[in-house]
Amino acid sequence: MNKLNIIARKLRKNQTPQEQILWNILRNRQVLGYKFRRQYPIGNYVVDFVCKENKMIIEIDGGQHNTPEGILADENRTKYLQSVGYKILRFWNNEIDNNIEGVYQKIIEQIENIKTTPHPSPLPSERE
Repeated sequence: MNKLNIIARKLRKNQTPQEQILWNILRNRQVLGYKFRRQYPIGNYVVDFVCKENKMIIEIDGGQHNTPEGILADENRTKYLQSVGYKILRFWNNEIDNNIEGVYQKIIEQIENIKTTPHPSPLPSERE
């Protein structure tokens, strides 16, 4: 087992309260039938939640993400994840704590937006 998989396993065993709240909503295909994974390695990063079917990542951020170092690290992480085709949706811990309904609605909207966005390289049309 590689280092990132070990880290991901530890993170799954030690979820934050906010991660547990959101996982209870995302697990078992409860959101429009999409499968989400938690603490999943992608490249050199472990993302909080990912739906590989529609290439959507959900991140929950605490206060450490609001420091200059945290902001720069998140920018680099986001650039990499977007470069491999993922869309990232971020929430603060207090959004999970105080407005879980609004968080759920934003997730639904993002999924609907992804479903209706045409592929950047559509298949060629049939020739007559």
